[in-house]
Amino acid sequence: MDSCSLEIANWRNHQETLKYQFDAFYGERSTQQDIYAGSVQPILRHLLEGQNASVLAYGPTGAGKTHTMLGSPEQPGVIPRALMDLLQLTREEGAEGRPWALSVTMSYLEIYQEKVLDLLDSASGDLVIREDCRGNILIPGLTQKPITSFADFERHFLPASRNRTVGATRLNQRSSRSHAVLLVKVDQRERLAPFRQREGKLYLIDLAGSEDNRRTGNKGLRLKESGAINTSLFVLGKVVDALNQGLPRVPYRDSKLTRLLQDSLGGSAHSILIANIAPERRFYLDTVSALNFAARSKEVINRPFTNESLQLHVLAPVKLSQKELLGPSEAKRARGPEGEEIGSPEPTEAPASASQKLSPLQKLSSMDPAMLERLLSLDRLLGSQGSQGAPLLSTPRRERMVLMKTVEEKDLEIERLKMKQKELEAKVLAQEAVDPKEKENCSPTVLRPLSHRTVTVARPLKKAVVMPLQLIQEQAASPNTEIHILKNKGRKRKLESLDASEPEGKAEDCWELQISPELLAHGRQKILDLLNEGSARDLRSLQRIGPKKAQLIVGWRELHGPFSQVEDLERVEGITGKQMESFLKANILGLAAGQRCGPS
Repeated sequence: MDSCSLEIANWRNHQETLKYQFDAFYGERSTQQDIYAGSVQPILRHLLEGQNASVLAYGPTGAGKTHTMLGSPEQPGVIPRALMDLLQLTREEGAEGRPWALSVTMSYLEIYQEKVLDLLDSASGDLVIREDCRGNILIPGLTQKPITSFADFERHFLPASRNRTVGATRLNQRSSRSHAVLLVKVDQRERLAPFRQREGKLYLIDLAGSEDNRRTGNKGLRLKESGAINTSLFVLGKVVDALNQGLPRVPYRDSKLTRLLQDSLGGSAHSILIANIAPERRFYLDTVSALNFAARSKEVINRPFTNESLQLHVLAPVKLSQKELLGPSEAKRARGPEGEEIGSPEPTEAPASASQKLSPLQKLSSMDPAMLERLLSLDRLLGSQGSQGAPLLSTPRRERMVLMKTVEEKDLEIERLKMKQKELEAKVLAQEAVDPKEKENCSPTVLRPLSHRTVTVARPLKKAVVMPLQLIQEQAASPNTEIHILKNKGRKRKLESLDASEPEGKAEDCWELQISPELLAHGRQKILDLLNEGSARDLRSLQRIGPKKAQLIVGWRELHGPFSQVEDLERVEGITGKQMESFLKANILGLAAGQRCGPS
């Protein structure tokens, strides 16, 4: 329609048209110079201000993106024209006598199947994309070549361009199979104080075109390359939509391309998007898709800022004269009549005594050494001038001395309180060492310390007496007979004698020695009767006999007949000799004493 708008038929309704409004529209008769001078050249000036800029070529495959960015020897594209003008600007701004010294470096890379490859060093392999603490995107290990003229740029760029991956399809004999990114960095250093530094980056990006594999006829490797290209361009569209909708998360990290373009899309760069479209009817859908993407990208808002820092290690030391230390008003009053009073009415002190006097600023050991030295110099200067000097920190001299005296008195009082506290602690320690009888005779004025720990008295251990009924009757008849008890002491059981005169070391080690053989035989007979006549429920009353073992014993008895002795229990399947030994120890004493043992 004109230089800023175009109109295209609506494929959904042929009676309607779709209108698009852009910053500039270049038709078929436009030249490379028109595109460069109208849209790209104005943003180069921002690089000298320490800001970033980027130029992207977007569109379907075969639409002329690479021709727009590179061009030909007869019609140079955006990249050679931009480099030529940028190098000319840096030479003019960095000439002798100018305040800034400028240097230019270049890097060239491609994103091929989600791999970042250095075109200046083909042996570097896949590189990673990082982000520094200030949010700047960088690629560690990427080759940087310094350039001072356009001849230097061609010497590095032309061999690297031949390393870029290209391939033949039905639509293009030299189709770009990767996204190419040329990074030009402009570093500026100020020659005079305060020695500022600026850094501006220019991204020149030739995107691979979106492909319809039905028309390109891609197969095998070409099909895989086409899938990677379309995926990265799809993520690029998602990023643009997320920025326009104001979503909390923008999927920059979903693709290497969008991660690298984080500065250009919604970041800190002046961005130019050149959308290449094909006017043929067979590319109608690709043209509509490219126009829609360009219209959405136009709504993205970038916020450029200047990347500027200071060189702290080369800062020149600041030396202030007496006039600068006093300030303009104080210096003017110092040059006034002699009879004019400025300070306090105290007598003027000698310079020697003022320099020997301890200044309160000397206690500020944690302050920066350079700042502390300047403050001490100011304090000595004011002390040497006496009443003619300006008050330190806007405080009169007399008031400052009163404050210093008050602080010293408070310090002395704190020291006295600390000494008194130490004396009280010493008295408390001496009081604790006194005998309990002497504590009762002490005067009630002595303060007793609070107990910090509660002492608990251990309860006596419970004692369980286990003895046969007959033995109890015998002991009742003869009261002098010793009664042995079973005491649980830790994990071991030991016998103790109730006779206090007998030492503990002579206590018996095991309870079997305290039972007569008749009682043992009686217990074994009881177990044997229970094994031969008892039911499964009765057998479960024995220690170490559960439901399963009780059923095994009843089954063995029905198959082989009654048990002749207790040891025959080992012949039952599932009962080992070790289990038999623990079974006898657990049951014979209880049955011999007339006690009923509970189930296991």
